[in-house]
Amino acid sequence: MSYVTRIVIIGGGPGGYEAALAATQFGAEVTIVDRDGLGGASVLTDCVPSKTLIATAEVMTTFDSSYEELGIVMDREDDPDAPGPVVGVDLGKVNRRVKRLALAQSHDITASVTRAGVTVLAGRGRLEPERAADGARRVTVTESDGSVRELVADAVLIATGGTPRELADAQPDGERILNWTQVYDLAELPSELIVVGSGVTGAEFAGAYQALGSRVTLVSSRDRVLPGEDSDAAVVLEDVFRRRGMNVMARSRAASVERVKGEDGEDQVRVTLSDGRVIHGSHCLMAVGAVPNTSDMGLEEAGVRLKDSGHIWTDRVSRTSAPGVYAAGDCTGVFALASVAAMQGRIAMYHVLGGAVAPLDLTTVSANIFTDPEIATVGYTQADVDAGRIDAEVVKLPLLRNARAKMQGIRDGFVKLICRPGTGIVVGGVVVAPRASELIHPISVAVDNSLTVDQIAKAFTVYPSLSGSIAEVARQLQVRKAAGEG
Repeated sequence: MSYVTRIVIIGGGPGGYEAALAATQFGAEVTIVDRDGLGGASVLTDCVPSKTLIATAEVMTTFDSSYEELGIVMDREDDPDAPGPVVGVDLGKVNRRVKRLALAQSHDITASVTRAGVTVLAGRGRLEPERAADGARRVTVTESDGSVRELVADAVLIATGGTPRELADAQPDGERILNWTQVYDLAELPSELIVVGSGVTGAEFAGAYQALGSRVTLVSSRDRVLPGEDSDAAVVLEDVFRRRGMNVMARSRAASVERVKGEDGEDQVRVTLSDGRVIHGSHCLMAVGAVPNTSDMGLEEAGVRLKDSGHIWTDRVSRTSAPGVYAAGDCTGVFALASVAAMQGRIAMYHVLGGAVAPLDLTTVSANIFTDPEIATVGYTQADVDAGRIDAEVVKLPLLRNARAKMQGIRDGFVKLICRPGTGIVVGGVVVAPRASELIHPISVAVDNSLTVDQIAKAFTVYPSLSGSIAEVARQLQVRKAAGEG
């Protein structure tokens, strides 16, 4: 084959549909094979739905935690001294909105790729081990109506994502024992929710449901919540959780979860911990990670190397071990972020179609945890500095010193910058604050472009603003750098 024109993408999540759009810009003939709807789990059952739910929780938390300090008077005629949230939520209405917005986003994506000339097939794709006579790859598609067709491609992108991990003794039933794809079917707010797992997903949902009015118990097998994140940020969040009434159970591993009848005859759940302790609640949300959707696809038979976890091995331009086969997104186990999946997909297309390629650089990836407060990070971490993986200076500035934070009643959070000694080049940062997902962007720009703390400190910021703390931290690092030079 003299040049590449035929692209088949299996999976229509961010890695798949963004790759498709990139490929059409090179004039390629692109087909997406997808079984659930374009946007994938990110749009239909994960990022978009969860952040829509969290948006409601955020409004309630912001109001409930600051209305008195800001001088807002609530007329609670029934019982002005009643404990708990000053406002309530109709979870059925919230979830109907969640589903509506998720479907709308999926339809928008479908319209976008269709306008670009992409063919979308509803069904399951399987990579065949035998290649066509010209060396091209073959993909068998079982369409939703049961019919089978074969596609021939110069390159194939696997972007099949992942699904919630399940424990043998804690099988979700979609009613009382739930995974994170099933919570949007709830019509009523759980009165007592037990969340098993204190990673990003568990922390986000635990915080959201607590804000909506549920009594929440968070079961964490580690010493603290968010064990893989910045330790200072995790301490702030756990303190906020406990202060707001959440029962955080550290060093507690769930052994089994079962549906039982309570003394009042109502359904509830019983969670048995590995040390024999038992806790009860009305519902249980299992948030114990995800597994890649890579089984029964013919990958290993076609020469695609899988890791022990089932994830697809890729290099920095998204190539797998099989010629002509690329992979992107959660099925690769690189970073479970929609932005990373999209970048992997675009890089794959640039590489195979002859575009300018910048290999994936994980030291410039920014990420956000949508708790309250939010936790945003980019680049090298405090753990990297502590472990000696990079020589760097670190300064952390609490938001309590920020004028805008005081005005808005913000008590929790900080800005942290990490820079190289001598040069002052910014290599990492952490923001813990409301809308940290927005505040991290200037730090991301600095990391991506090797800007220095001098440059950040000299840039004008609005007064008063939370972003002013970024410049203030940079000025503190300036002083530290100058002292080191002296």
